[in-house]
Amino acid sequence: METELQHKKPPYLMIAILFVGAFVSFLNNSLLNVALPSIMADLGIKNYSTIQWLATGYMLVSGVLIPASAFLLTRFSNRSLYLTSMVIFTLGTALAAFAPNFGVLLTGRMIQAAGSSVMGPLLMNIMLVSFPREKRGTAMGVFGLVMITAPAIGPTLSGYIVEHYNWRLLFEMILPLAVITLLLAVWKLENVMEQNKNAKLDYISVILSSIGFGGLLYGFSAASSDGWTDAIVLTTLIVGAIALAAFIYRQFKMEEPLLDLRVYKYPMFALGSVIAIVNAVAMFSGMILTPAYVQNVRGISPLDSGLMMLPGAIIMGLMSPITGKLFDKFGPRLLAVVGLAITAVSTYMLAHLQLDSSHTYIILIYTLRMFGMSMVMMPIMTNGLNQLPTVLNPHGTAVNNTAQQVSGSIGTAVLVTIMNSVTKTEAESLMSGVDPTTMTTAAQALLTQKALLAGIQYSFYVALGINIVALLLALFVKRVDTSKEAVRKLNQQGNKQMKAETV
Repeated sequence: METELQHKKPPYLMIAILFVGAFVSFLNNSLLNVALPSIMADLGIKNYSTIQWLATGYMLVSGVLIPASAFLLTRFSNRSLYLTSMVIFTLGTALAAFAPNFGVLLTGRMIQAAGSSVMGPLLMNIMLVSFPREKRGTAMGVFGLVMITAPAIGPTLSGYIVEHYNWRLLFEMILPLAVITLLLAVWKLENVMEQNKNAKLDYISVILSSIGFGGLLYGFSAASSDGWTDAIVLTTLIVGAIALAAFIYRQFKMEEPLLDLRVYKYPMFALGSVIAIVNAVAMFSGMILTPAYVQNVRGISPLDSGLMMLPGAIIMGLMSPITGKLFDKFGPRLLAVVGLAITAVSTYMLAHLQLDSSHTYIILIYTLRMFGMSMVMMPIMTNGLNQLPTVLNPHGTAVNNTAQQVSGSIGTAVLVTIMNSVTKTEAESLMSGVDPTTMTTAAQALLTQKALLAGIQYSFYVALGINIVALLLALFVKRVDTSKEAVRKLNQQGNKQMKAETV
């Protein structure tokens, strides 16, 4: 299939339609975060941990379903899979837009997540088979424009809408886009990926992955607010870890695994995956720590906070296709090393934020950090996928998406927990020997700000250490040979291996 498609002009119109659908689903992922307090007040929800399920639940459903995307991409045609996903996503959006209560709204969000979970892997696989390997960097760079920009602008857009309109507009504006994309897909979508109609779904693997990934995602997400010693947190983490270990063991023993972990036998894919995981931890945690500093230490409004983060999101999005072209020309190592070095320097500077750091300084440093990260993720992932036989593409993309989602969630939870712990310790230290009753309200507020600043600074130092690990690993990255002869041998080897293991 790959050889046939390389002699044809890539289906640009079809890919554009898929891009719009993916953009809408990625945007929807982060759109509600800023709006949660408004929804909470409007629907009469008294507990913040309850309303948080609108974000946590979406993430959990996506995390559980992404591992199954490899099977879905193999078993069903890309046309029927996309249309089904868009119908589910559109129904969920409509349900959420007109939800009369929290239960219906949460159900709508869950249905949205079920529809959008396959969008990213589907688009990525179509890009992989539509472009020759030596031009994949540019193509995947454009894909990165959607994957990175959509969730990054979500909080800013959400902040503006919540401040000037009703939160329901967040769903009402997505609904017509989803319907139009669905109609365009019915008209123009073609089947460009090979199918294996005999592929069977292993229900035990689905159950184990659901419990494993779902338990870990929930446990680490809840730990940042409930603490690591909470009984429910500990139980879900332990059960999730056991189920995940059983899932991994089962995948290596099966002839047709749900998630083929043999992709890690290819060294550049394995190395790229590890770097992407480490980088995801640093990136997602920075997206949490920086707004925490801007809003809670500096007292800047959510909308203004989102606007301060917007230049970084725009730079990261604009750089993605440029980085893709640079990857095709220079390979992944130079881009990754330079990008991670810039990220390390900017993370160090964020660790030195003060109570009176200027708006301009914050924007410049955060934007510089996002610029550095824009040079890392897509080149590293593309180089790793280039080493996989075409038959393993669905599993490679599913592994990458799952690993980044889980690692980003875990890393964010750990760094937020560290921030809270250091903040508490620092507050106790500052209060030592001081009578709270003698302190003015302004003095108490200043003390709280100082304690939180110390927690954020310490967490950024931890993020810097994580970033340096990724930088050291990037030194060992090698460019994968994408010549026609090398690709032919790779696909032959992959097909032989698959046949041998299914006999």
